Amino acid sequence: RHKVAQHELFHRMRDAALDESQTSTFLVGVWPVIEQFPQYMAQNLLKVQYGRSRGHDEARRYLIRNIRVEQNHADHWLNWALASGVSREDLLHGEVPPETHALSHWCWHTCERDSLAAGMAATNYAIEGVTGDWSALVCSSDVYEQTFDEDVRAKAMKWLKLHAKYDDTHPWEALEIICHVMGTNPTHRGWALIRSRVVTSYEYMRLTLDHCLAAEEVVSRPMPLISLAYTEERKRA
Repeated sequence: RHKVAQHELFHRMRDAALDESQTSTFLVGVWPVIEQFPQYMAQNLLKVQYGRSRGHDEARRYLIRNIRVEQNHADHWLNWALASGVSREDLLHGEVPPETHALSHWCWHTCERDSLAAGMAATNYAIEGVTGDWSALVCSSDVYEQTFDEDVRAKAMKWLKLHAKYDDTHPWEALEIICHVMGTNPTHRGWALIRSRVVTSYEYMRLTLDHCLAAEEVVSRPMPLISLAYTEERKRA
């Protein structure tokens, strides 16, 4: 979790030190998770059995309440992207790097295949929790905020400020529900599964951020001489 929350990409974002390629790769690459997050919760909602236990009843209320909230967050992310120079077309229909797309595939897999507790642990606790951490880091200074024109500044920062403000309690609500679903005497296999899903979410997030941070290097790295020679040979052929 620390490697995600304190990732160099977010320190650079806070200091307005990300270049255009890194910013675009981040906003486009993470978009599938933002757009699909209500669907992850809907998949977990399908597992809920009303009246089965206190945990299931709490999960039902929590998931129904927050599905609509997450839809609004997709709108805020779009505004952030537009203010950052990423077009609506590129965000919604652009090519997403496999290195970042893996996170959304993981979220879909665990919410579709794993238990209610495991799916919520991977998404509502792990991903939302650490997102609150890094959002607070980015918002700890107004340097990044001041890079946006005044007429779009509020919309551009709304996603970040909402997550920095409320996600310190929201994931803990999810964790409490997970504990109630698991009961007071969970099996070793049961809690090991929860830990595995949480750690895996952090790992996929870290891989995503590593790729976004390296975007500048990928774009600017010169073509090796052997590749240049091969390209010239192909042209002559």
